[in-house]
Amino acid sequence: MINANDKEGLACFNLNSNYGIAIDPNNVFWGIISKREDSKIVLSRKMLSLYEKVRNDLDKQMEEFRFSSQLSAIYINPTDRCNANCPYCYIPERLRKNGSSMNGKQLEYVLEQIEEYFKGSKRKPVIIFHASEPLLVKDIIFKVINDFSNQFYFGLQTNALLLEEADVNFLKEHNVGVGISLDSFEPKVNNSLRPTTQGRGNYRKATAAIEWFCGYEGLNVITTITRLNVTHLPQMVEFLHTKKVPRVLFNPVRMTQKSARSLQPDEKLLTKYFIEAIDKAIELSRISEHKIIIGNFANIILGIVAPTARRLMCDISPCGGGRSFLTITPSGDMIPCGEFIGLKGFSGGNIFKTSISEAMQSKPFKRIRSRVVEKIPECNRCVFRNICGAPCPAELYSLGNMYQKAIFCKFYKEIIKYALKLIAEGKEKYLLRPDSLKNLEHEYELT
Repeated sequence: MINANDKEGLACFNLNSNYGIAIDPNNVFWGIISKREDSKIVLSRKMLSLYEKVRNDLDKQMEEFRFSSQLSAIYINPTDRCNANCPYCYIPERLRKNGSSMNGKQLEYVLEQIEEYFKGSKRKPVIIFHASEPLLVKDIIFKVINDFSNQFYFGLQTNALLLEEADVNFLKEHNVGVGISLDSFEPKVNNSLRPTTQGRGNYRKATAAIEWFCGYEGLNVITTITRLNVTHLPQMVEFLHTKKVPRVLFNPVRMTQKSARSLQPDEKLLTKYFIEAIDKAIELSRISEHKIIIGNFANIILGIVAPTARRLMCDISPCGGGRSFLTITPSGDMIPCGEFIGLKGFSGGNIFKTSISEAMQSKPFKRIRSRVVEKIPECNRCVFRNICGAPCPAELYSLGNMYQKAIFCKFYKEIIKYALKLIAEGKEKYLLRPDSLKNLEHEYELT
């Protein structure tokens, strides 16, 4: 049983032959229960008493997390252009070929406006250089990283085609978080998914850059899962582990653009090989000094054991777009998330003319923040609704209706159930970053 009834409170379902789960879908209070010989799930008085004791506080925490969390990160797309031609890219090809780029003064102005917005904030905001390929304007990016290093934490997403060893040293010295795109351990498959505009691919440059980083804690490898590489996930974990990569993100392809839809992986295969990749990461993390984390699965684990501590905001509704982060395009448009670049009607203003505060209160941003699972048929009855979040609004809007369940709904359900199984087996310590484990404290516990 996966759906909850319409009543408030705990819902129960079978996890496997040994365990059942009791969960409150609203606040993600949960308990793992050993089933009786007749396979029935029986809630103990102790669990029900604990639930009633913490329920109101957990309701308030979830409400605040979903609807009161503040802007903390801004994605800056300093250029529309790209030196690659990935078939599933969410940025339209016309922009990647003929789009605009910021100059140095414009980028500095944008950062000054962001600094002004966050003045007096206790937390240091995060700036991520994203888009098509930000290193096409490498010089102006590296200049502002150097000039604004005291004001912001910086991140950079790149295909690594323009990354040199000296650049890696600079990024490490400035503690920049770096995401490198690599879709397969097999050069031919990777290069077919991440071809350059000259028809080659990024495999050689990406793997060289990964080796230059040599276990750098701020490195992520981003793998977009398609029908061409879905079976490669377990071997990809093994390959990246040998390269001392600390984290990998395995992201199912977004079908925001029509060109990506022919690459949709079979959902059963996606589930099978994603789970095998999780098992491989656990195995390698147990037997070696080097730990490799699947970042988006770690986020699901956090969504269960510490719901308000999760970092990736796709797995909650409303999503983080226009709420905890926003994207600034090369022309200065402020949109809820980069996935909306090719979609009309989602600009909340232009940073060269209007303020970030105005964008946050704009109709397009409020529109995205109003999309919650309670308004989505089927999701509104799902016990996992506040773990999954039914991503992604931009993808679903492009398919005709933002208020529908996620494309990979069955996959998300199975992966969440698998996360609960691993937690029941006490394996969450192999699935989270060491700093995440260190910062977690029990708010409630019943053994």
